[in-house]
Amino acid sequence: MKHFIKHNIFYILIYLGILCFVGYELLQAGKVDIHRAMNTYVGNPLIDAFFSFITHLGDGIFAFLVAIVFLFFNIRKSVYIIISYMGAAVVSSILKHLVFPHIYRPHFVFQYYVREELKIPADTDILGFNSFPSGHALSAFALFFCLLFVSRSHFLKILFFILAILAAYSRVYLSQHWLIDIYVGSIIGFCFALLFYVVFYHTQKWQYLNTTLPLLLSQRKTKRV
Repeated sequence: MKHFIKHNIFYILIYLGILCFVGYELLQAGKVDIHRAMNTYVGNPLIDAFFSFITHLGDGIFAFLVAIVFLFFNIRKSVYIIISYMGAAVVSSILKHLVFPHIYRPHFVFQYYVREELKIPADTDILGFNSFPSGHALSAFALFFCLLFVSRSHFLKILFFILAILAAYSRVYLSQHWLIDIYVGSIIGFCFALLFYVVFYHTQKWQYLNTTLPLLLSQRKTKRV
């Protein structure tokens, strides 16, 4: 665990600092006022296109694809990624559909309650319900913090950290979620990445998974012969 803390404490502290800052802002103003202010930065065609693309890094299917790719490099990492994502996704689904099913998304609120026009990039799929928490933010943080925790390269750690932040922020930029949605979604994703890191890497129990899928299948085939 000392090794984990030594190589990841900087990124964890930066994330906690961001949480404190955003949490303070959320306490100071309502989510409508915050979204109105953040929406003023929308409209540049290049930035709109960038966030319309980067938001797909928070798709659940992207996390599954990354996990599948890792099967051919390290099964342990693949299982760690998919279990972390699925655990976080289950919690998110319960909150989104059972606990807070009637929390409306920004476009719906601004159109029918606030009566203001939001700036939304072209070709953005507009959703109205099940806003809290953000599944994309959750998925991005679960995936990229899993990758961050198992990476030995500080360059890659920085890259994964930035991608998690950008993918989560894209949901507010595209007016698919409120800031509070991605705030809580990121916490859920981060916590599951951390929890299952302890499960898979704080013990030698899963060492046998430090192999590739082709090699594992080949070994089993040889044993049968």
